[in-house]
Amino acid sequence: MPQVSTELLLADRTGAWKVRWGIGRMDYLVPPGLYAIGTPSPDTPVVVTANYKMSYDIVRSSLAGRNVWLLVLETYGINVWCAAGKGTFGTDEIVRRVKATRLAEIVGHRRLLLPILGAPGVAAHEVAKRSGFTVRYATLRAADLPRYLDTGGVTTPQMRELTFTLRERLVLVPVELVGALKPTAVVATALFLVSLLLGGGAAGGMALVAAYVGAMLAGVVAAPLLLPWLPGRGFALKGVFAGLAWCLAWYLAAGGSHWGVPTTLAAFLALPAVSAFHALNFTGCSTYTSRSGVKKEMRLSLPLMGSAVAAGLLLLAAGSFF
Repeated sequence: MPQVSTELLLADRTGAWKVRWGIGRMDYLVPPGLYAIGTPSPDTPVVVTANYKMSYDIVRSSLAGRNVWLLVLETYGINVWCAAGKGTFGTDEIVRRVKATRLAEIVGHRRLLLPILGAPGVAAHEVAKRSGFTVRYATLRAADLPRYLDTGGVTTPQMRELTFTLRERLVLVPVELVGALKPTAVVATALFLVSLLLGGGAAGGMALVAAYVGAMLAGVVAAPLLLPWLPGRGFALKGVFAGLAWCLAWYLAAGGSHWGVPTTLAAFLALPAVSAFHALNFTGCSTYTSRSGVKKEMRLSLPLMGSAVAAGLLLLAAGSFF
């Protein structure tokens, strides 16, 4: 039986930092299976987690000094909540992993402790029927597992409380920023060339690029960090307000009073749409929105964003002739 340490080494912390910046993200996983923490016995609890290494590391480090079985599911390197939505952290995989590890021959009880965020993918009655193991949802955060175990399996309201603090939002920004760089470079290059074709010159092209990059940053960085204070419920709408704030700042800094009506309208239509598009990505990073909620927001907002950008480009072209 593989024995795992609860101590995180420099390589673990470096790996987590790299993943936060999107480096090797899809390869950051551990083999699924059953692991021993400490010296577990047949009566020891079985904690279930995903095989995304960051999830695995957080869980094992939170169980320092304890004797626990750790059943790691094959989620293909995806965290618990996302894997539950995709179905890989689900009923079939739990049953398959229980049988593959011959868990029933190793432990004397028939209980599995799952993270609450895994619940959307699991039909507990099916797991019990097909594997003989009952499912108990322990806590939202791995950090609460020790207290849950110490209190005999009592989940307090605080252990169920879903948060999305400034720090939790901040750690999501780097990977989104890295993901946005490549398309931003393509669009920025295209805008620069369009400016040259319309007679705006290199200075005009650089101004367009700066405006676009600022709008991207408003959606990727400012919108998630200012999330509680931005108006509206939808992430896209919050992105619009972040983009409007950036556009106004850019208008004042770049001497917008000399732009002309078409150019001004183009900026205030297209730039908030760009910010809204990037802010919309955070619907998939947050547990605040359900899968159906994400789809609904996308159906409503994407056509509006596309229309605003198209109208902005047409107005920008028109503005070059007036």
